[in-house]
Amino acid sequence: MGSTADKVSGKANELAGKARQSVGDATDDRDMKAKGMAQEAKGDAQQAKGQAKDAVKKVVDKA
Repeated sequence: MGSTADKVSGKANELAGKARQSVGDATDDRDMKAKGMAQEAKGDAQQAKGQAKDAVKKVVDKA
């Protein structure tokens, strides 16, 4: 997956995770909230991976 795809997938997972957490809060569903937190963390990691790929590409392009 390219850096842009990683960042887009990451943002989608982050937003879905936040929505899931909100539903968990509203319905007092701890499991739903925990899954939302995990999905949000996954999204954050995907975005970081995309940013790291961009940074590496910039270094390689300069060489």
